[in-house]
Amino acid sequence: MPGLVVFGRRWAIGSDDFVLPGAFELFVRLVWWIGILALYTVHKGQFNCPGGGLLHSYLLVLLILLASIICALSALVYISMQGTISNPGPRKSLPKLLYTRLLLYLPEFIWAVVGTVWVSDSSVQCEKTVINVIIGTLIASWVIIIFTIIGVVIVFDPLGGKKTFYLTDSVNRNLESSQSGQLLYNVKNTATRVWEKRIRLLCCCIVQDDDHRVAFTSIAELFRTYFSDTDLVPSDIAAGLTLLHQEQDKMESCPKEPEEVLCHSPSSPVTDDLDIEVENAAHYMLFAAAAYGWPYYIYTNPFTALCKLNSDCCGNRPTDSDITGSDRHNFHFGSILKITGLQYRDFIHISFHNKIYEIPFFVALDHKKEAIVVAVRGTLSFEDILTDLSADCEDLTLEDVLENGFVHKGITQAANYIYRKLINDGILNQAFTIAPEYKLVIVGHSLGGGTASILAIMLRNSFPTLRCYAFSPPGGLLSKSLADYTKHFIVSVIVGKDLVARLSMPNMEDLKRRIVRIVANCNRPKYQILLRGCWYEVFGGDPDNFPTELDGRSQDALTQPLLAEESLMVHRSPSYNALEDESHMNSPPHYPHLYLPGKIIHIVEESSSRRLCSSDIKYMARWSNETVFSSILISPKMITDHMPDVVLKALNSLSQEHGSCISC
Repeated sequence: MPGLVVFGRRWAIGSDDFVLPGAFELFVRLVWWIGILALYTVHKGQFNCPGGGLLHSYLLVLLILLASIICALSALVYISMQGTISNPGPRKSLPKLLYTRLLLYLPEFIWAVVGTVWVSDSSVQCEKTVINVIIGTLIASWVIIIFTIIGVVIVFDPLGGKKTFYLTDSVNRNLESSQSGQLLYNVKNTATRVWEKRIRLLCCCIVQDDDHRVAFTSIAELFRTYFSDTDLVPSDIAAGLTLLHQEQDKMESCPKEPEEVLCHSPSSPVTDDLDIEVENAAHYMLFAAAAYGWPYYIYTNPFTALCKLNSDCCGNRPTDSDITGSDRHNFHFGSILKITGLQYRDFIHISFHNKIYEIPFFVALDHKKEAIVVAVRGTLSFEDILTDLSADCEDLTLEDVLENGFVHKGITQAANYIYRKLINDGILNQAFTIAPEYKLVIVGHSLGGGTASILAIMLRNSFPTLRCYAFSPPGGLLSKSLADYTKHFIVSVIVGKDLVARLSMPNMEDLKRRIVRIVANCNRPKYQILLRGCWYEVFGGDPDNFPTELDGRSQDALTQPLLAEESLMVHRSPSYNALEDESHMNSPPHYPHLYLPGKIIHIVEESSSRRLCSSDIKYMARWSNETVFSSILISPKMITDHMPDVVLKALNSLSQEHGSCISC
């Protein structure tokens, strides 16, 4: 729902967000009140000890104070349970109840101070049990007060004052165009600065230079643009994702038309080509995973990795000319050796240097496939995250390339860095001098997969036979023309409902519209949606069939936004209001459509059997196309399907299955 407006500003919390935390506090307060009442009843008339008079008064006032808080909380929770996300009308009295509840914190704070002074007084000689109960009471009081302060800080919206500014007077709607434009510019500028401060705070541990400052500004502008046109609080987004997941599961369980994928009979040449590419991908995924170094090796071998690295790494120390960047204790290089199974002499160059737009990679000789492999690491640091989030589009200008087009800015700069290293520093020349008959293969996972794809485009003219395997690359990477051009030499591998492979600004905008639509038109209170959603995510079951205002409407009517949806948009929201004269500024930002690179192998779970301590999953691979990844799918596996160990497991399973079929 629209953010709650109290104390003259908007907060990042809705009026229906007090049900669950309020009910929990109400339970604690009731138990607390009953305990104090029992203590007071049992010891009534026994307060003759030194300090007992103050204790008697303290308990009596505390009982009255707790009773008042319980009454206020009961009313607050009851009112917060009324209405729906997009219908806050039944909760219009909640701000007054909230003021009352907050006002009660003042006497509670004073009484907590009084109790602390009484307990710390050495002259008090009352019964030890009573003193321990009072100490427990004081701890509970201070914990609740501290958590309330933390909660206020969390839901504080630095832009709350700016967003409610336009509500102060309807005259603001009739401001002159120049004044309205200046006001809107100031609000946007303030929002960008707030996002930039947040990003700087998150990245406070890394050394910041000019590249970082430019990236901070660019990412802040991106976040400001994305979040500026809706009035959703975090719990609304959580409810929307829960509803979308259940709606998606209902649609998947219904009979439907075959998915738009390229299907072929088992004996067709294209299927044979798929089997070959899956086998190659399973082999090269080891290199892409090895680029992560010791974090991946320890993650996949939690009990034995450290012992093996400690015992083996010291004997394989490379010379300074072979490696750049920091590799303390030689753990990174030792892990790469363990994962790939190569020898030290097979490595041409290893770089662990990591800055924004500059990511680690290594070049090695793969004698099994007779290839020179360039493996690029995926996201593993704050610098890599900044590279990922620098999602502006820029032109890729290359000579003699069939089609130039738009590409992801941050990933392109990372590819440029590796390109300069490979060409200008003579790394590839050195590799081909050692193995002139070998082919060039570029691989990477996640950010590494996107970087490898753009790097392959840059090197394509110089090495016409090169191949690239991009594992779980970002979805918003290449324009349509470039994506079609790369189908001749790039293969992308996507597992299941991988989120990253579907990430692009148009897809994020689509997800935002879907969330707004489904939460605005659900006729259930938010707390019911969240409770049912948590149960569904943890224990499974049938998706809930939440009633919605969309029920019974014709398909033509569904193309028009409902009033409830418009109430959650900034320019229609009760707590936000844009200036109507600036209609061109209120329109949704236009993002060019960017796609996955190359031909796409989509690996999905065909069946799974769960045992007591493990689960056997059977995978199926098929050629797919970019339209299948034009929408973000909500699932508990949307993150795990992206992990490199899951991708490697799926590829190995398919490769082994194909090998067993051939032997049969």
